[in-house]
Amino acid sequence: MYYIYVIYSSSADKYYVGYTDDPQRRLTEHNSIPFNTYTSKHRPWVLKAAFACSDDIKIARRIEKFIKNQRSRKLIEQLIDPIFNPTGVLAQLVRVPDFRD
Repeated sequence: MYYIYVIYSSSADKYYVGYTDDPQRRLTEHNSIPFNTYTSKHRPWVLKAAFACSDDIKIARRIEKFIKNQRSRKLIEQLIDPIFNPTGVLAQLVRVPDFRD
């Protein structure tokens, strides 16, 4: 299963959206991998939301790209709101509360 995840950096007040098959592992990587990347510059990150997406990596990539192309902090903040009900392209996302906090 692939997941769409949203992480947040309070030090930079920034969100990051990605896809993975293991949100906890990916969060650890964002917080520890020594490469010079976007996320390494804004540590520490916390997992704000994770959504079960699909068994197909292509679908996960497409949804991640859709969210990133919106360039919308408002959309990301809606996604992390537990009462938000995704529609349209995002309708297949299923919140996975076990990954949060």
